Amino acid sequence: MPVSTLETKAHELLGQLEPNKLAAVVRLLEVMINDDHEPVTDEDRHRFHEGQAWFEQRGGKGIPMEDVLSEFGLKPENFPLNK
Repeated sequence: MPVSTLETKAHELLGQLEPNKLAAVVRLLEVMINDDHEPVTDEDRHRFHEGQAWFEQRGGKGIPMEDVLSEFGLKPENFPLNK
């Protein structure tokens, strides 16, 4: 799709957004444009490898969401999906 067509479509869609959603899109665009590429530190690498090892020890499985929520006295039903 040509750039001019994409820009036209983007303007059309932006015009249909509620103010709070428009603000979120603006923030996303700012992040995409000002992509600061922070350097990866040794601590970042260490934590990444720790995470990989954690998952490997558990057969590649994480903690079920129900278990996490139960630690806070919550259930999945406390978070109904908006459709």
